[in-house]
Amino acid sequence: MQVVHGHSHVPITARSAVVAIGNFDGVHQGHRVLLKAAVAKGREIGRPSGVMVFEPHPREYFQPHEPHFRLTPLKRKLALFEKIGLKVAFVEHFDQHLAGLKADEFIERVLVAGLGVSHVLIGYDFYFGNKRGGNPELMAQAGEHLGFGVTILPPVAEQGEVFSSSGVRLHLAQGDVKGAARMLGDTWRVTGKVVGGAKRGTGMGYPTANVPMPKGTALGHGIYAVRVHVDGKVHDAAAYLGTRPTFDDGMPVLEVFLFDFDGDLYGHDMDVEFVDFIRGDRKFSSADELVTQMTADVAQARAVLAAG
Repeated sequence: MQVVHGHSHVPITARSAVVAIGNFDGVHQGHRVLLKAAVAKGREIGRPSGVMVFEPHPREYFQPHEPHFRLTPLKRKLALFEKIGLKVAFVEHFDQHLAGLKADEFIERVLVAGLGVSHVLIGYDFYFGNKRGGNPELMAQAGEHLGFGVTILPPVAEQGEVFSSSGVRLHLAQGDVKGAARMLGDTWRVTGKVVGGAKRGTGMGYPTANVPMPKGTALGHGIYAVRVHVDGKVHDAAAYLGTRPTFDDGMPVLEVFLFDFDGDLYGHDMDVEFVDFIRGDRKFSSADELVTQMTADVAQARAVLAAG
């Protein structure tokens, strides 16, 4: 997949594309319907299928001091776009200039003059331009006037629940990673670099790899069955996220115990894929009581992962 940053120097191979526009945080089931529609439309009219995303997320730009729970970093998002079948990704830098563009200026300068779009696909709730002055109806009118097609997709739901990034975050905040996976169409994962810790787990017979959680991440505290992707290999594991109330009740940390693994992972990049929730965090009366519970947690996590 071709990745193009900005709209000022778009390669000829990426111009006249069919472009789905949005933030696509999580790339959930609703997003995937829109993105797959872009792939299908591109094939239908013989144009490359593309997607436009904004970096940083507009909410991060407008509220830089407010923690934002970002579901999918750009690298992961691009990998998912390519897997869906898109041929080009336009990464638009969201800054003061872009934020100041009126809706019609965004269409004329970015989409038409910059990308030369042949067709645009947006969701029913897509608002754009300065002060969110643009909406799907305006985009459709502009398409008629400026000569590009527009498809507006309705909400996508399952069993009465509309797929949304906020819905995914709600499931994760409750520790319901399986519910989040149903909305995403894939398991949710966290990416980070392994750092040193207090080595309490090692002393208790459960050495862990500690991974700092991205800023703003709001995942329910407790024990999870996870799969770890590191150095090109996948390992079954159990993960703990919490404040360690038995010891210090400090800052939340993600501690991952890889089953049947012996090695040094400090400094390595790691993807932690959350498969199922085992139990909530709680305080134990002693380290021995905690170790007993950890043994049961690991056994349960092994069983969950072995079952599929």
